[in-house]
Amino acid sequence: MTRPEPGLSATLPRVESLGWRPIAAPMLLIRHCPLRLDAHGFDHVLLGSGQAVPSLVGVVPFDASLLTVGAATAQRAREAGFQCVRSADGDAAALLTLLGSPTGGGSRVLLPIARRQGAVLAQGARQQGWRVTRRVVYRAQAATKLPSPAARELATGTVDAVLLFSAATAVAFLRCVSKLPESARSPIRAIALSEQVAVPLRAAGWSRLEVAARPEQAALLDVLGRNPRSESRDHE
Repeated sequence: MTRPEPGLSATLPRVESLGWRPIAAPMLLIRHCPLRLDAHGFDHVLLGSGQAVPSLVGVVPFDASLLTVGAATAQRAREAGFQCVRSADGDAAALLTLLGSPTGGGSRVLLPIARRQGAVLAQGARQQGWRVTRRVVYRAQAATKLPSPAARELATGTVDAVLLFSAATAVAFLRCVSKLPESARSPIRAIALSEQVAVPLRAAGWSRLEVAARPEQAALLDVLGRNPRSESRDHE
């Protein structure tokens, strides 16, 4: 389970309910930064990650228009108190489709991002006629080694699958397992949330790579499926 918090704690019981024993190995440490704006004055806020939500509270009005990349980010925004939230239920391209082109006098969007991220969204929104203000509101620090429990499980060959929710976590995971022999890595199913997440795994030549049909947790867990060993125990 390579997902950072808070998503990690929410996903662990879902994986357990499928009969698997999840091993927490977050590949990113998230550090939030304050969002500084002279005034809001934006027509929309584009959210490519739920990690940006905490920095909006107290700065962006709760009745502002928030457009999110997926349902999980939308839910997190609503739980934080934002009232006008719409989800693209997809990827960056779907979010840009939801944004559309400016109408009337409005043409400004706020894009709260992690450091060195958001370039695709910013470029796409500008090409659609929007004036984009990017602000770094969190930093994602990649893990340099696996947590000890995860490293032990990998070394003993008891890991069946790894779930990867972002390209950044995939890159960090690949670095952390780079010294493992191919014989230890090849049996492991790498399950990616989207084709974008799968890119570094394909480049690394990961032998058992699967991609969710939709970029959302439910679709990723559908690929994981129930643990067949758990099902056989249930029928004993």
